Amino acid sequence: MISSDQSTAPAVNIRRSLIRTFHPRRGRLSSRHRWALSHLWPRYGVEFPDGVLEPADVFGRRAPVVLEIGSGMGDATAAIAAADPGRDYLAVEVHTPGVANLLALIHDARLTNVRVVHGDALVLLPHLPPERFDAIFAFFPDPWPKRRHHKRRLFTPERVALLRSRLAPGGTLLVATDWPEYAESTLDTLTADPELVNEHPRWAPRPSWRPVTKFERRALEAGRRIYDLTFRRK
Repeated sequence: MISSDQSTAPAVNIRRSLIRTFHPRRGRLSSRHRWALSHLWPRYGVEFPDGVLEPADVFGRRAPVVLEIGSGMGDATAAIAAADPGRDYLAVEVHTPGVANLLALIHDARLTNVRVVHGDALVLLPHLPPERFDAIFAFFPDPWPKRRHHKRRLFTPERVALLRSRLAPGGTLLVATDWPEYAESTLDTLTADPELVNEHPRWAPRPSWRPVTKFERRALEAGRRIYDLTFRRK
């Protein structure tokens, strides 16, 4: 829910799972963000559905669709979508400032192929049609490094099966992380799924089209390696 220091912004129907796969974060909304939520959410925001959310109804056309889990502040999402107008991008983000910032970026760039869901992707996934998505992006999800928190990781066998079920045959799941242990764990979990195939012998080369975000730049400046994975559904 929107925190008390964001009370001037309109409420958005956010839904979260009982077990969080993300760290809760708080941040103040700028006047630009409050304006975006008030004026742009009705145009570019997508409310959680009670039934099935069909992307063609959201975007007004039937095109390949990319689901992004955790779009952050949206800079990378907007840049990727702008360079890829033939596909539609459904971005899911739990943190209000990130949602607001992406709404503003969509408006500024006049993008027609991006829509934003405010909430937990794991709650949304059962409402998305199976075998519908051309790709799923999960760039730098929370790694939950402590062993007692591993159950909160996005990539467990059960959650991977749910993610994979929403990919169209031949669709791809792209992951990036700067945590070596999490990268190894994710590689093992994805490899164990019977319907996913690694597109590379081990780690994927960094996609040239993925912008370097502030988060990734800080990781590189700290000397941490970035691990990319690209798996395809059979």
